[in-house]
Amino acid sequence: MGIGQVLGFAGTTVVLVGMPGPNNLYISLRSLTQGRRAGVVSALAVETGTLVYVVVAAMGLATLVQASPALFTAITLAGALYLAFLGIKMLRATTADQAGGVQSAPLGKVFRDGVLVNLLNPKAALFFLAFLPQFTSRGAGSDQLRNEMLLLGAGALIIGMSLDLCYAVGADAIGRRMRSTRTTSRRRNRLVACVYLGLAAFAVISTL
Repeated sequence: MGIGQVLGFAGTTVVLVGMPGPNNLYISLRSLTQGRRAGVVSALAVETGTLVYVVVAAMGLATLVQASPALFTAITLAGALYLAFLGIKMLRATTADQAGGVQSAPLGKVFRDGVLVNLLNPKAALFFLAFLPQFTSRGAGSDQLRNEMLLLGAGALIIGMSLDLCYAVGADAIGRRMRSTRTTSRRRNRLVACVYLGLAAFAVISTL
Protein backbone atom coordinates (compact mmCIF):
# COMPACT_ATOMS: atom_id res chain seq x y z
CA MET A 1 0.00 0.00 0.00
CA GLY A 2 1.26 3.44 -0.95
CA ILE A 3 1.15 6.40 1.41
CA GLY A 4 -1.99 7.72 -0.28
CA GLN A 5 -3.78 4.41 0.14
CA VAL A 6 -2.68 4.19 3.78
CA LEU A 7 -3.97 7.68 4.51
CA GLY A 8 -7.21 6.89 2.71
CA PHE A 9 -7.67 3.72 4.72
CA ALA A 10 -6.88 5.47 8.01
CA GLY A 11 -9.13 8.45 7.32
CA THR A 12 -12.08 6.35 6.20
CA THR A 13 -11.64 3.99 9.13
CA VAL A 14 -11.69 6.89 11.59
CA VAL A 15 -14.98 8.10 10.09
CA LEU A 16 -16.63 4.68 9.93
CA VAL A 17 -15.47 3.47 13.35
CA GLY A 18 -16.02 6.82 15.03
CA MET A 19 -19.63 7.15 13.85
CA PRO A 20 -22.07 6.50 16.73
CA GLY A 21 -23.22 2.91 16.81
CA PRO A 22 -23.83 0.04 19.24
CA ASN A 23 -20.15 -0.22 20.21
CA ASN A 24 -19.66 3.48 20.95
CA LEU A 25 -23.02 3.58 22.67
CA TYR A 26 -22.21 0.68 24.97
CA ILE A 27 -18.86 2.19 25.99
CA SER A 28 -20.41 5.60 26.59
CA LEU A 29 -23.28 4.21 28.64
CA ARG A 30 -20.96 2.19 30.85
CA SER A 31 -18.85 5.27 31.51
CA LEU A 32 -21.92 7.39 32.15
CA THR A 33 -23.49 4.97 34.60
CA GLN A 34 -20.49 3.25 36.18
CA GLY A 35 -17.43 5.42 35.68
CA ARG A 36 -14.26 5.58 33.63
CA ARG A 37 -12.90 2.20 34.72
CA ALA A 38 -15.97 0.39 33.39
CA GLY A 39 -15.76 2.46 30.22
CA VAL A 40 -12.15 1.44 29.62
CA VAL A 41 -13.02 -2.23 30.26
CA SER A 42 -15.87 -1.86 27.77
CA ALA A 43 -13.46 -0.45 25.18
CA LEU A 44 -11.11 -3.39 25.70
CA ALA A 45 -14.07 -5.76 25.35
CA VAL A 46 -15.28 -4.18 22.13
CA GLU A 47 -11.82 -4.40 20.59
CA THR A 48 -11.55 -8.02 21.70
CA GLY A 49 -14.59 -8.58 19.51
CA THR A 50 -12.80 -6.69 16.75
CA LEU A 51 -9.83 -9.04 17.12
CA VAL A 52 -12.19 -11.98 16.58
CA TYR A 53 -13.47 -10.34 13.39
CA VAL A 54 -9.91 -9.75 12.19
CA VAL A 55 -8.99 -13.41 12.64
CA VAL A 56 -12.22 -14.62 11.05
CA ALA A 57 -11.79 -12.30 8.06
CA ALA A 58 -8.15 -13.36 7.62
CA MET A 59 -9.19 -17.01 7.64
CA GLY A 60 -11.57 -16.35 4.80
CA LEU A 61 -14.75 -17.07 6.72
CA ALA A 62 -15.95 -13.54 5.97
CA THR A 63 -16.29 -14.60 2.35
CA LEU A 64 -18.60 -17.40 3.42
CA VAL A 65 -20.81 -15.01 5.36
CA GLN A 66 -20.83 -12.55 2.47
CA ALA A 67 -21.91 -15.32 0.10
CA SER A 68 -24.79 -16.30 2.38
CA PRO A 69 -27.29 -13.44 2.86
CA ALA A 70 -29.35 -15.66 5.17
CA LEU A 71 -26.40 -16.12 7.52
CA PHE A 72 -25.67 -12.40 7.60
CA THR A 73 -29.35 -11.69 8.27
CA ALA A 74 -29.30 -14.18 11.16
CA ILE A 75 -26.29 -12.40 12.68
CA THR A 76 -27.99 -9.02 12.29
CA LEU A 77 -31.21 -10.22 13.91
CA ALA A 78 -29.28 -11.82 16.77
CA GLY A 79 -27.61 -8.47 17.38
CA ALA A 80 -30.97 -6.70 17.30
CA LEU A 81 -32.42 -9.13 19.84
CA TYR A 82 -29.48 -8.60 22.17
CA LEU A 83 -29.81 -4.81 21.96
CA ALA A 84 -33.53 -5.13 22.64
CA PHE A 85 -32.75 -7.30 25.65
CA LEU A 86 -30.41 -4.63 27.02
CA GLY A 87 -33.07 -1.97 26.45
CA ILE A 88 -35.76 -3.94 28.27
CA LYS A 89 -33.32 -4.61 31.09
CA MET A 90 -32.76 -0.88 31.46
CA LEU A 91 -36.51 -0.21 31.53
CA ARG A 92 -36.96 -2.79 34.27
CA ALA A 93 -34.15 -1.19 36.24
CA THR A 94 -35.98 2.13 36.31
CA THR A 95 -38.87 0.58 38.23
CA ALA A 96 -37.20 -2.18 40.19
CA ASP A 97 -34.05 -0.45 41.36
CA GLN A 98 -34.85 1.31 44.62
CA ALA A 99 -31.83 3.55 44.26
CA GLY A 100 -33.28 4.88 41.03
CA GLY A 101 -30.13 4.25 39.05
CA VAL A 102 -28.28 1.55 37.19
CA GLN A 103 -26.67 -1.00 39.44
CA SER A 104 -22.94 -1.39 38.90
CA ALA A 105 -22.14 -4.63 37.11
CA PRO A 106 -18.99 -6.65 37.83
CA LEU A 107 -16.23 -5.79 35.39
CA GLY A 108 -16.25 -9.38 34.14
CA LYS A 109 -19.87 -8.98 33.06
CA VAL A 110 -19.10 -5.56 31.58
CA PHE A 111 -16.35 -7.16 29.50
CA ARG A 112 -18.52 -10.10 28.40
CA ASP A 113 -21.37 -7.86 27.31
CA GLY A 114 -18.97 -5.59 25.42
CA VAL A 115 -17.59 -8.50 23.41
CA LEU A 116 -21.11 -9.67 22.56
CA VAL A 117 -22.26 -6.20 21.56
CA ASN A 118 -19.43 -5.99 19.02
CA LEU A 119 -19.74 -9.54 17.70
CA LEU A 120 -23.49 -9.02 17.15
CA ASN A 121 -23.04 -5.53 15.70
CA PRO A 122 -24.12 -5.33 12.02
CA LYS A 123 -21.94 -2.25 11.55
CA ALA A 124 -18.81 -4.19 12.58
CA ALA A 125 -19.74 -7.12 10.34
CA LEU A 126 -20.24 -4.84 7.34
CA PHE A 127 -16.91 -3.12 8.02
CA PHE A 128 -14.99 -6.37 7.68
CA LEU A 129 -17.16 -7.82 4.91
CA ALA A 130 -17.48 -4.83 2.60
CA PHE A 131 -14.86 -2.23 3.51
CA LEU A 132 -11.64 -3.94 4.51
CA PRO A 133 -11.33 -6.22 1.43
CA GLN A 134 -11.28 -3.13 -0.82
CA PHE A 135 -7.75 -2.35 0.37
CA THR A 136 -6.30 -5.79 -0.38
CA SER A 137 -4.27 -6.58 -3.49
CA ARG A 138 -6.25 -7.81 -6.47
CA GLY A 139 -5.26 -11.32 -7.54
CA ALA A 140 -3.21 -11.92 -4.41
CA GLY A 141 -2.57 -15.47 -3.24
CA SER A 142 -4.25 -16.86 -0.16
CA ASP A 143 -1.21 -16.32 2.08
CA GLN A 144 -0.68 -12.74 0.93
CA LEU A 145 -4.38 -11.98 1.25
CA ARG A 146 -4.44 -13.37 4.77
CA ASN A 147 -1.42 -11.30 5.78
CA GLU A 148 -2.91 -8.14 4.29
CA MET A 149 -6.21 -8.69 6.09
CA LEU A 150 -4.35 -9.20 9.38
CA LEU A 151 -2.35 -6.00 8.83
CA LEU A 152 -5.42 -3.96 7.89
CA GLY A 153 -7.34 -5.44 10.79
CA ALA A 154 -4.55 -4.52 13.20
CA GLY A 155 -4.67 -0.95 11.92
CA ALA A 156 -8.44 -0.82 12.34
CA LEU A 157 -8.11 -2.24 15.87
CA ILE A 158 -5.59 0.44 16.90
CA ILE A 159 -7.76 3.21 15.48
CA GLY A 160 -10.85 1.72 17.09
CA MET A 161 -9.19 1.44 20.50
CA SER A 162 -8.06 5.06 20.38
CA LEU A 163 -11.56 6.28 19.52
CA ASP A 164 -13.20 3.98 22.06
CA LEU A 165 -11.02 5.32 24.86
CA CYS A 166 -11.98 8.87 23.85
CA TYR A 167 -15.65 7.90 24.15
CA ALA A 168 -14.99 6.31 27.55
CA VAL A 169 -13.15 9.32 28.97
CA GLY A 170 -15.56 11.86 27.50
CA ALA A 171 -18.66 10.03 28.69
CA ASP A 172 -17.20 9.67 32.19
CA ALA A 173 -16.70 13.43 32.37
CA ILE A 174 -20.36 13.94 31.50
CA GLY A 175 -21.46 11.11 33.78
CA ARG A 176 -19.84 12.68 36.83
CA ARG A 177 -22.45 15.42 36.64
CA MET A 178 -25.33 13.09 35.78
CA ARG A 179 -24.78 10.63 38.64
CA SER A 180 -25.86 13.07 41.33
CA THR A 181 -29.62 12.70 41.77
CA ARG A 182 -32.21 9.93 41.75
CA THR A 183 -34.39 11.72 39.21
CA THR A 184 -31.49 12.13 36.80
CA SER A 185 -30.68 8.42 37.08
CA ARG A 186 -34.23 7.41 36.25
CA ARG A 187 -34.37 9.71 33.26
CA ARG A 188 -30.98 8.48 32.11
CA ASN A 189 -32.11 4.85 32.32
CA ARG A 190 -35.18 5.58 30.21
CA LEU A 191 -33.10 7.45 27.65
CA VAL A 192 -30.57 4.61 27.48
CA ALA A 193 -33.37 2.06 27.08
CA CYS A 194 -34.92 4.05 24.23
CA VAL A 195 -31.57 4.27 22.44
CA TYR A 196 -30.98 0.52 22.74
CA LEU A 197 -34.48 -0.29 21.50
CA GLY A 198 -34.10 2.23 18.68
CA LEU A 199 -30.87 0.62 17.52
CA ALA A 200 -32.51 -2.81 17.69
CA ALA A 201 -35.40 -1.57 15.54
CA PHE A 202 -32.97 -0.02 13.05
CA ALA A 203 -31.04 -3.30 12.78
CA VAL A 204 -34.25 -5.21 12.06
CA ILE A 205 -35.42 -2.68 9.47
CA SER A 206 -32.04 -2.85 7.72
CA THR A 207 -32.60 -6.56 7.02
CA LEU A 208 -35.94 -5.98 5.28
